[in-house]
Amino acid sequence: MRRVTRVVAAPADLGTDVIGIPEGGDLELDLRLEAVMEGVLVSGTVRGGARGECVRCLDAVDREVVADLQELYAYPERLLDLPEDSDDEVRELQDELVDLLDALRDAVVLALPYQPLCRDDCPGLCPQCGVRLADDPDHGHDSVDPRWQALADLQAGDAAEAPPSGTT
Repeated sequence: MRRVTRVVAAPADLGTDVIGIPEGGDLELDLRLEAVMEGVLVSGTVRGGARGECVRCLDAVDREVVADLQELYAYPERLLDLPEDSDDEVRELQDELVDLLDALRDAVVLALPYQPLCRDDCPGLCPQCGVRLADDPDHGHDSVDPRWQALADLQAGDAAEAPPSGTT
């Protein structure tokens, strides 16, 4: 068994459309490499700082992401022993080197929040004018539900046509 602790630069596209680890940002790898019958088992954690936008109010979101990583890298001669109908994707050692990029991307993207929020109770934006509701909690609009607008128009028309009360 060998322990490896390194800080590496994050590759491009390590995230989703709304949150991810910026390219070149620091990724802390704390890994354990173990020799097993089939190859090398790599396990450990990946830690990095993610940046994105709140899905409700579009403010910046900064989060620390910690992802668990466990992947088997098979010796090339062991890949021949696997059944052809196996659904498991097995990564291969290449010249006794381990390429962590795909396993790292899989682990980190799954650890990112699906819908990042700046805070748990973020009220978001006003759907009519786009004002941040956190800045103005009493914000509101006096508007009639469009489904009732025709009834309000009829009622306003009846009031305009009605004679003043007390006259005949």
